[in-house]
Amino acid sequence: MSYLVGYGPRNDDRSAIELAFQLARSRPEPVIALSVVPRGWGTPAAAGTDREYELWAAEEGRQSAELARADFAEHPGLEAEAAWVVGRSVPATLMEEAAARDAWIIVVGSAEDAEPGRVRLTSKTDRLVHSSTLPVAIAPRSYRTTSGVERVTVGFRDDDAGWSLLDRVAELSRTEGARLRVVTFLVTPARRPVTNSVSHSETQVIDLWSVQAAAAQTEAREHLAALGLDDVEFALATGPDWPTAVSSVAWEDGDIMVVGSSSTHRLAQVFLGSSASKIVRNSPVPVVVVPGAGG
Repeated sequence: MSYLVGYGPRNDDRSAIELAFQLARSRPEPVIALSVVPRGWGTPAAAGTDREYELWAAEEGRQSAELARADFAEHPGLEAEAAWVVGRSVPATLMEEAAARDAWIIVVGSAEDAEPGRVRLTSKTDRLVHSSTLPVAIAPRSYRTTSGVERVTVGFRDDDAGWSLLDRVAELSRTEGARLRVVTFLVTPARRPVTNSVSHSETQVIDLWSVQAAAAQTEAREHLAALGLDDVEFALATGPDWPTAVSSVAWEDGDIMVVGSSSTHRLAQVFLGSSASKIVRNSPVPVVVVPGAGG
């Protein structure tokens, strides 16, 4: 097994490699930094231009691999290799290479315009997350750490896919040797500017959500205890908006967040639901998106 890192040519942010090595410190497997460079047109009419383009792309790939090897020097003692391949689609090529190289997870960085410490998908990584059959780990912009995975936080919802995700994350926490935290995120309606309060009916709905979430977490606690996991943290993260809700629980160096894909979409195994997407955008720690589970 291995960690496959999508490493862009001319990459100016080594956050994805940082995250891959963090995972490797907890679960030792080779880290493979792979750059995908564009393929030429391959038509007789463009033969001369195509040849120049291929030479340029090959040089881009070689330089990118050299940059990745320089990044490896920050993490001595861990197995790693850098390579480059030609492909027309970066997401499709990464998935093909992940299968060929026996990767169990694909690791990518955030967009260049993301704020430091925040996760933001590029158009390529968005397509990857929505089509990969493997988990995809996304590092916040400018992410740096020297720790392993100390704690895994799962975004938990009380539906079939959410329970499936919980079991998978419980196993992940075991293999990574990390503590497990189960968090249910509840976003409550904002107070109205005129009355500065919510209506009685809205209050009842919010109270019902909280009761249902607490009951589901109690059931989850009992379920995990039956699996031999007794030392598990539980939390309800509430707020009037997603940034507030996500930041309402404490985050530490060594944390990663795990979310799943939507349980309601007919292609649930590959599509993020709206809740999971908002958690990803507001997470201050690396996020692992697991296909075929509830987010």
